[in-house]
Amino acid sequence: MKYLLPGIFFGFVAVKSEVVSWFRIQEMFHFDSIHMFGIIGLAVIVGIVSLQLIKRFQLKDLKGAPISVGDKDMTPKRYIIGGSIFGLGWALVGACPGPMYALVGNGYWMMLVPMFFAFLGTMTYGMIREKLPH
Repeated sequence: MKYLLPGIFFGFVAVKSEVVSWFRIQEMFHFDSIHMFGIIGLAVIVGIVSLQLIKRFQLKDLKGAPISVGDKDMTPKRYIIGGSIFGLGWALVGACPGPMYALVGNGYWMMLVPMFFAFLGTMTYGMIREKLPH
């Protein structure tokens, strides 16, 4: 239940803000509208502020354990490759992984096809993860 309710709330907000709209996504990739860039930019700002608050007030998770954010390997190559693959899929499908569930819940059954392939890709990654350079 603790994951279902936030997930439903996320889906509701995604649908109402038109983040799941194929037309809005295509507008973004064609640089025709600032709508999606504004939402993504706001999400980045919320993430930055949230991390700073977690660090400053040494907040704890629901079980009482301290929340720690480790250092990341900022090798540009891995982010360029990963971001390109993600962006290509996003542009072709018209949805990123999170909103696909909201679209299915909204009655867009054709999203079950990319969801299946996203699941297949995740399973494939899990099988070859040990052999990949991390």
